Amino acid sequence: MSTDTPEGAGAERERPPARRPQQRKQVLLRLDPLIHDALARWADDELRSANAQIEFLLRKALSDAGRLPRGAGAIPRRGRPPKAKDPEGDQGDQGGQSGRSD
Repeated sequence: MSTDTPEGAGAERERPPARRPQQRKQVLLRLDPLIHDALARWADDELRSANAQIEFLLRKALSDAGRLPRGAGAIPRRGRPPKAKDPEGDQGDQGGQSGRSD
């Protein structure tokens, strides 16, 4: 089989590009002010932003309805990355303390 046939050459061009990191979609959402306030309070209770709370609820609803796409990744973690574990134990950065104070 030769790739210089029209079918072989065209098949490579029609192939979808390799999956690259997707950018987050920006959506303008209009909400009733009371709904937004309730959502913001709920998000605050769970230490999330209102935006993260909306995405959490949408993903849960899609999952419960069996409509969450297979390719949908996990919600990206925000904030500071977790500290790397010290391979020698927890002897690193104790802040000058030699042990627990409780």
